Amino acid sequence: MFQNSKILMQYLKRKYGNGCKSRAELQGWQEKKVQEFLKKILPMSNFYRQYYTGWAINDWPTWPIINKKIMMDNFTALNTVGLTKEEAFAVAMAAEESRDFTPTVRGVTVGLSSGTSGNRGLFLASKDEQAKWAGAILAKVLPGSLLRTHRIAFFLRANSNLYQTVGKRQIQFEFFDMLKPIDEHIDRLNKFQPTILAGPPSMLRLLADALHNKLYITPAKVVSVAEVLDPLDKQCLEAQFQQTIHQIYQCTEGFLGVTCRYGTLHLNEDLVVIQKDYLDDECRRFSPIITDFSRTSQPIIRYRLDDIITERTDGCPCGSPFTAIEQIEGRCDDIFYIEAKTTRRLVPVFPDFIRRAIITADECIIEYVAIQKAESHIQIGLRGHQAGTKERVQNSLDKLWDIMNTVAPHIEFIEIPHKIAGRKLRRVERQFVVRWEK
Repeated sequence: MFQNSKILMQYLKRKYGNGCKSRAELQGWQEKKVQEFLKKILPMSNFYRQYYTGWAINDWPTWPIINKKIMMDNFTALNTVGLTKEEAFAVAMAAEESRDFTPTVRGVTVGLSSGTSGNRGLFLASKDEQAKWAGAILAKVLPGSLLRTHRIAFFLRANSNLYQTVGKRQIQFEFFDMLKPIDEHIDRLNKFQPTILAGPPSMLRLLADALHNKLYITPAKVVSVAEVLDPLDKQCLEAQFQQTIHQIYQCTEGFLGVTCRYGTLHLNEDLVVIQKDYLDDECRRFSPIITDFSRTSQPIIRYRLDDIITERTDGCPCGSPFTAIEQIEGRCDDIFYIEAKTTRRLVPVFPDFIRRAIITADECIIEYVAIQKAESHIQIGLRGHQAGTKERVQNSLDKLWDIMNTVAPHIEFIEIPHKIAGRKLRRVERQFVVRWEK
């Protein structure tokens, strides 16, 4: 009952807003929330208390910045629930191996995330934070009333207690494990008949290709998550699903953005403050510096993401004071295709699985690239490796091929290529044309 009331309270709060009608009002409200949060959280986190010693609360916008490396190096001292980094990693890795994502540690959900930087990270969510997240996600994503029946089909590499918190009474939530065969997903979807379909754009493209052939669903809303929604993918998906494709911008560091009813992506500035580190002279492209004033188990304060975000030049018809985004220029991922052992057909292997296999193999890996040159040839570049790292990466990828029941491709270890000026960094990239594309 406590969880349900928390979800409902957060739903109403996020659905009907905080009363801010302008940027000035919003920024004043945010400033008050952040200062209240910092006064509460600094005594609770050993890391932040020491990191910001000597800094005045009202000067927080200029405090030193942290990033994923700093957070992970100081994870034990940073979190406020008493979890060690080793303890949290053990739980997260056990869930990855078993595919059972329900276990918690002292009531706290632990998850593993690679993020845009290519090295693995951890996220924590207490029961209270799960309820708040569920209320916020329902308010911002559900079409229509909370009292209506909603059937949500959610495709991700890993399930989480965080997502399962959403399933309440009228809301039916079904997790679809992307490690499973696509035909199995199609059968389940035909039976489930989702009103909301959410997943990475690479998976949505595969499902869209099956529409009116094997797949017979008519979701009222399609939501892109986890991967960057490329404009070409967006165009194709909207043509095939005959509707606006919505987006959720979420990562380890928080629930950062969601599209409004007009399909415009807005930053969730009622949940987080996002300072803009501008990257070009036009002042439209920036990297976000995040302060989440509602998250206490793993506080996020002045955290810089490597994502590149482009602001819209015009406003949005919805009238929201929240920043409108033209696009997120994160990494662009490609699906790998590997030959199946039994049928000899090409099997899609999603970028996140390649990424996870590499980053979970050895903690010393700080950067990587994976390039599929041909059906049976993959190049792997590593930075931060030591004796035995390449063997561990090879073994980890071999486990993935076994799970996917595919022929093991040849792995060639290379030096990480220098970044080409003007080209987006792609850590997982397919450089060959699959058979049916020729």
